Amino acid sequence: MYINGEWVDAASGRTFEVTNPATGEVIGTVPDGGSADAEAAVAAADAAFGSWASTTAYERSELLYKAWQLMTERSGELAQLMTTEQGKPLKASAAEVKYGADFLRWYAEEAKRIAGEWLPSARADQRFLVLKQPVGVVAAVTPWNYPMSMLTRKMGPALAAGCTMVLKAAEATPLCAKAIYQIFHDAGFPPGVVNLVTALDPKPIGEVFTTDERVRKLTFTGSTAVGKMLAGKAAGNLKRVSVELGGHAPFIVFPDADPVHAAKGAAALKFLNSGQACISPNRLYIHESGAEAFHETLVQRVGKVRAGNGMDDGVGVGPLVNDAAVAKVERQVEDAIAKGAGVPVGGTRLLEGEFGSGHFFAPTLVTDVTDDMVIYREETFGPVAPVITYDDVDTVIDKANDTNYGLAAYVYTQNISTAMRTFEGLRFGIIGINDVNPTSAAAPFGGMGDSGLGREGGHEGIAEYLEVKLGGFAI
Repeated sequence: MYINGEWVDAASGRTFEVTNPATGEVIGTVPDGGSADAEAAVAAADAAFGSWASTTAYERSELLYKAWQLMTERSGELAQLMTTEQGKPLKASAAEVKYGADFLRWYAEEAKRIAGEWLPSARADQRFLVLKQPVGVVAAVTPWNYPMSMLTRKMGPALAAGCTMVLKAAEATPLCAKAIYQIFHDAGFPPGVVNLVTALDPKPIGEVFTTDERVRKLTFTGSTAVGKMLAGKAAGNLKRVSVELGGHAPFIVFPDADPVHAAKGAAALKFLNSGQACISPNRLYIHESGAEAFHETLVQRVGKVRAGNGMDDGVGVGPLVNDAAVAKVERQVEDAIAKGAGVPVGGTRLLEGEFGSGHFFAPTLVTDVTDDMVIYREETFGPVAPVITYDDVDTVIDKANDTNYGLAAYVYTQNISTAMRTFEGLRFGIIGINDVNPTSAAAPFGGMGDSGLGREGGHEGIAEYLEVKLGGFAI
C-alpha cells in the first residue's frame, strides 16, 4: 500500500493473491489491509492537507501535468498490466489508459480556473466576496471494470482543487491502482497527499471512510446497492458524497434511422469491456419497420466477435471478472429463453479448451425480449445484447424511462425534432444522439435516480471537491 509517501505492508502482515481472469493464473500479491491501515492513511492525508491546500494552483497544475506525462510515456506497459489483471482486450486497455491520462491533463488546467466572484449588495457600505476552497480529505472507492481511468477521474479534480486523498482500490485490480500511484510518486506529489489502501474485504475500510471525522468527502463508483449503503452512512456523518452507480441504458432506433448503421453502433458499444460498463446498452429498442435489417446486421456482427484472452490478436470480448458474473449472465439468458426469447447467437458459458480456466460467456444476441423478463429489468454487465421490437413511436420514450436507473441512453434518428424531444424527454444523465461514445474528460459524467449523485469530468467535476465560502465586508 502507499501511505504518507511510502510503500508499506498491511499492519496485520496479511496479503492476498491477484489472478488473471482469463487464465486463473496468480499474477501478484498485495497487502490485505484493514481498518488500522485505513486510519493511518486518513491520518497522513489529514496531516498533509493544510500544506497541500495552500500550494498555488500553478504548483498543483505542474504536478498533474507531470503525472499526465508519465502516464502517457508508460501507456504501453500500463495497457499490458490492465489486460493481464482485468481481462479486456489490449486495444481497449490502451484506449482506457489514454482516457485516464486525459483527466490528469484536463484538471491540470482546471486547477487554474477555480475562481470566486464579487456580488453586489443592497447596502452601499457592504461588499460580498465568494471564495472556493478545497473540501478537505477525500476518501475514494473505485471499481475493477475501469481500473485506471476511474482513479484518475477522481484524483485529477480532487488534487487540482487542493484536496488530499485516500483511495481503496478494487480487490480484483489492485495492481493497476499500484501502477497509477507509482506515477504520482514519481511525479513528485508530497507525502500524504495521495494514499492507497488495498484490501480483500472492503467493509472495514468503508467503515473508516464513512465514520472518520477527518474525511470530509466520499466518492464511490460501483454497484447501486453498495453505493446507497456508503452514501447513507456518510450522510449520517454529514460528509459530502458523490456516487456513480449502475445503469440500464436504453438504445432507441427510430423509424427514420438507418437500422444497419444503428446495429453496427450497438454492436460496437455493447461488447466493449465484455459488456461490463455502466453505460453499456441493456435494452435495444428497434421499430418494427427496421427490425429485420437490424436483427440481420446484429447476427452478423455478434457472430464475428471473438472471445478469448485479451492479449491475443483479434479478440473482441475478454473474460468476465469472476464466476459469479458469468452465473448472473447465464441466469438472465436462461430466464429470457424460458419466457419465449430467441437466441440466434451465443447464449452459453464458454468452458472448453482455452476457456476452461477463465470466466467466459459467449457474445450473445437475445431477440423478442419482453418486459416480464429479468434481462429487461436488471442490468446485465455482460456480453449480451437484448433486442425489443416496438411499434408505437409515441410510447418508446416512456418504455425507455421505465427503470429506476438514469445513467446513459442512446438515440438514433435523422430528424432534429425527434432528437431534441427525445434528448429532453429521457431521464438519463448522458445521452448519445447518433453517438456511441458521448464521454470525455472535458464533459460531465453522471446519472439520475439509482445511477448516482454528482458529476465527474468537465467543469462540474472539480466543483464536487470545493466548498463555497461567503465573506460579507462592511466598509
